[in-house]
Amino acid sequence: MPWADLLQGSEHIPARERVMPVNLNVLVSTFESVALLLGVGALGLWIIGKRILPKEALSIMSILALDIALPSLVFVNILVNFKPSEFQTWWHLPLWWAGLTVSLGCLTAVFSLLSKPGHRREFAVSLFFQNALFFPLAILTGMFGKDSPYIVHLFFFILLFPSLLFSTAHLFFGKAQKSFVLGKILNRVLLATIAATILRLSGTDGFIPDFVISALRLIGDMALPLLLLILGGNIYVDFKEQGEFFPAEAGTFVLVKNFILPLCILAGLMALRPPYHVALLMTLQAAVPPVTAVPILTERAGGNREIVNQFMFSSFAVSLVSIPLIMTLFGLFFQPS
Repeated sequence: MPWADLLQGSEHIPARERVMPVNLNVLVSTFESVALLLGVGALGLWIIGKRILPKEALSIMSILALDIALPSLVFVNILVNFKPSEFQTWWHLPLWWAGLTVSLGCLTAVFSLLSKPGHRREFAVSLFFQNALFFPLAILTGMFGKDSPYIVHLFFFILLFPSLLFSTAHLFFGKAQKSFVLGKILNRVLLATIAATILRLSGTDGFIPDFVISALRLIGDMALPLLLLILGGNIYVDFKEQGEFFPAEAGTFVLVKNFILPLCILAGLMALRPPYHVALLMTLQAAVPPVTAVPILTERAGGNREIVNQFMFSSFAVSLVSIPLIMTLFGLFFQPS
């Protein structure tokens, strides 16, 4: 029996008896979403490994995904699903993100002490910068559908994350930025979010023809599959040239990143009791693996890309178990109002 049918009329069931099916639904849907992510990533690894596509194609795919498909996805979702009259506190979300970022920074400073001194910078940068968009996007889509308002909430929540990532990652390695790249701060995703928000708030979105929105939606739907294929391909390229392995360091990182960190954030949320959508986004942000750009940014700053790859790959693999468990635990304490 589908879960939606099972839960119909659940108001007649005692609350204690309703908790189990609801949380089992969260566990299953989250597991399926993460498995889908990892499965598409594995396909990308296989495609590059079998040389169906040359590894040089990854850079072209990255441009298509990050500069065209992803901004289209953000633009269309906000334009179609953002309802200012129903969500007047949308501007609170970047402020909640700032609070989460400060909390993650403090936890990173503490838990990075568990790593070896020679790998502490790589440990810290991988711990601090989470996969803010792709994992939460897939999980929210799997749990609530692709037109869920929670997806729009996600875009507002991480509005400034890419700018933070590209403007501060080098600081973990004590490197001064050689040049200021405005495009990294005013990136296309940020501009797409701002443009779509202005159109919705002003009511001028009605002047955009339906066929334009449909075309952008088709382009945007390519973003997540492309990014996951790229991720798998990059993992293959990196690990093909892998040198020394650090299983103890990787194990410590996974313990902290996948379990301890999200549990700390969840404990804080239980004390603060923010709105459900805020708690949901914060828990997801804390539970997901590192952002996929960390190895490249680490290499550019003179860090050890190999161990960052091991941190990221190990965290991705374990997330198939850790994220469903964390989200199920979240469901025990937070319910949609």
